[in-house]
Formats: sequence, C-alpha cells, structure tokens
Amino acid sequence: MPEQATVVLAHGAWADGSSWSQVIDRLHAAGRRAIAAALPLTALADDVAALERTVERADGPVVLVGHAYAGAVIGATRHAQVKGLIYAAALTPDEGETVADVFARAAPHPLAPRLVPDRDGFIWLPDAVFADAFAPQADERTQAIMAAVQRPIAVNCITERVARPRWRDLQSWYLVAEEDRLISSDNQHFMAGRMGAEVVARPLDHSPMVSAPDEVVAILLAALRALSV
Repeated sequence: MPEQATVVLAHGAWADGSSWSQVIDRLHAAGRRAIAAALPLTALADDVAALERTVERADGPVVLVGHAYAGAVIGATRHAQVKGLIYAAALTPDEGETVADVFARAAPHPLAPRLVPDRDGFIWLPDAVFADAFAPQADERTQAIMAAVQRPIAVNCITERVARPRWRDLQSWYLVAEEDRLISSDNQHFMAGRMGAEVVARPLDHSPMVSAPDEVVAILLAALRALSV
C-alpha cells in the first residue's frame, strides 16, 4: 500500500492557520492527517520557505491546499514531496506574473473594499467591511473572531514575479467560489481554466473553508482518492 499523504493547508491574506480548523477537524474524522502552514505574509519567498518547512514536517507525500493569496505560494514550491495541488478561491499567477497582476485582471465586485498599504507597506482589510468582504456566509461570531485576529499582507508578497508554477507539472483541483466579493468568480474560472484544473464551482463566499467546510473537505477527499495517496 502507498504511504498516505498529509494534507498541508496554506492560509491567505488576513487569515492564519486557524482558518482551516473546521477542515482539519473533518479530515481527522475521515482518518486523514492535516497540518496548517503558518505563513508570515512578509514576502512571497518568505511564505514559500515557511510552507516548505511545514512540508518537511509531514515526512512523506503531501497534497497542498491554498486559499486566496496562498495559491501563489503552493504553486511556487518545488518540493519533491508534493504530489498534488488544490486551490480554494485562489490566485494562481503564471510564469512572469505577480499576484497583483492576476488579482486586478477583472473588475472588482461592487462590494469589494478599497485596499491600500499602511506606512509600513502592509495591507489590512478594514474592520468595517471585513465580514461582508471576507466571509459573509459565516456566522457573526466567526466573522468577529476572524476580523479580530486578521494578519496583514505585505506589498512584497503580491509584487514579486513568479517562476514556472507547479500547477504546470502536477494534477490540480480548483474550487470556484461563485459569490466571492474579493476575487471575482469570472477571474477564478479564467485561472482554473488555463491551469487545466479539475473545477468545482459552488455558490460560496471568499472563505469556503470557514463558511462551507464540508464542501471543501469533499473536494479534498475526492482529490486524494484520484491521486491514490
């Protein structure tokens, strides 16, 4: 029997590893090992290094899952343990592109907030619009906690051009969140299509791992079965 893969989950901007807690709980209940990477959100290279340290901890085959900005991060690792890639409402720059390039290729949602860096070069999601933009389908308690613990993303993360992304070489899946107010569903369909990913589209918000963890886990388990890991 092949060694069972560990699911390594990478959070996006304005979140941390705890955003995957409901997914981790369900994967463990299904008998699958899952760990969350803690990305510093200080530079793309820093985040890739942090992800690869987590992959090393897995000590065996790994399937990577990236949310939003972390789509760029999981696509940038060249680690040999990685066997497949799963994207959740994620940004997937191609070779020579930046995260900012793909984020801005489509018109923003009417309810999307204006994002500007602070004097230290970090971008915060304004508290007044956090719930409506980040996880509008989540309950109020969850929205309040996520807003309180949000972590900003450095401009450096989204302005670095990427090398050949790993999705060009590995099997991938993409969950399109059709009601995303931060990354338009049209943009998500475009990125998933050029990747040649297996696409699942659902009427979900920007943070499906929080608002619809069962949907996310179903895709993860289907991908693990397809990869036979």
